[in-house]
Amino acid sequence: MRPWSLLSPLYSHCRRSSSYVFAAISTRTTTITTHFHRTMATTASEPTSPSNTRLGWIGTGVMGISMCSHLINAGYNLTIFTRTPSKAQSLLSLGAHWADSPKTVASQSDVVLSIVGYPSDVRHVILHPSTGALSGLRPGGIIVDMTTSDPSLAVEIHSAATSAGCSAVDAPVSGGDRGARNATLSIFTGGDGPIIEKLKPIFALLGRVYYMGAPGKGQFTKLANQITISSTMVGLCEGLVYAHKAGLDLELYLSAISTGAAGSKSLDLYGSRILKRDFEAGFFVNHFVKDLGICLRECQNMNLALPGLALAQQLYLSLKAYGEGDLGTQALVLALERLNNVSLDSAGGAAGSGNKT
Repeated sequence: MRPWSLLSPLYSHCRRSSSYVFAAISTRTTTITTHFHRTMATTASEPTSPSNTRLGWIGTGVMGISMCSHLINAGYNLTIFTRTPSKAQSLLSLGAHWADSPKTVASQSDVVLSIVGYPSDVRHVILHPSTGALSGLRPGGIIVDMTTSDPSLAVEIHSAATSAGCSAVDAPVSGGDRGARNATLSIFTGGDGPIIEKLKPIFALLGRVYYMGAPGKGQFTKLANQITISSTMVGLCEGLVYAHKAGLDLELYLSAISTGAAGSKSLDLYGSRILKRDFEAGFFVNHFVKDLGICLRECQNMNLALPGLALAQQLYLSLKAYGEGDLGTQALVLALERLNNVSLDSAGGAAGSGNKT
């Protein structure tokens, strides 16, 4: 008898035993993997709430500070970063936690929201390789940028987040300081639908959310919004200058037109402020110039001519030239007063008197 024939039964037994072991391991692995994916799917689709979601916030300016307070009052654990720590003191007194960088904010958060000044700021606080929020966010985390910024940058952030196993949403807002205080902002979102659905409980604390489509579509919506506002503001201010020159009572004039076809949100928000020479920023001229500049660049890319937008941009640039970039957008009336050598100031002072800086 050949030696190998003596070992054949043992070999066959080992093969059968190995098959059972590998089959058991394979079945167990499949079960674990399936359970893992089911758990992740449940987590991914579960709406956010204070009990399951830690929030981070970057930027506590005119609007950000009010928006943060709504989230804290709703019971969310909130970690914040801003370049000027003194601006965050009221939020810290409400229970927010301070972080020394966007990366640190993200490392302590499941969802990070940002509202900063310019596209360069957005790029820095989110995409900077060593200090940006994305570098500190765990896989499965979500970035929500609420700054008005370049649509192409929103797409870039979405792509970078996806590559890191995370998600990103562009969600610029409209409604100004009053909308932020009253939680009545319009929120224009672009990104993946299920992620935006998951975030709805957060957005509901800030205003009303609109899903506009793919990454970047939220930004395109906000830019179209700014185009509409810019021409509306020119019309409001020109109407006031005309009514003043015609000798009308301006308060009565605004009241009379507010219930007709000339009524608008801009008139409601800014008409009385203009008459009171209240140019404090609910939305900065500097930021509006930035927004309109982005609009004009996008128009060039689209081969689109919008002369009303171009005119508004020039008028707002003239405010910057006069050092009035930190005033609110209602300060546009100052540019029109200078053009016509008039002043709506009831005291008869020079145009621009009574400015709040």
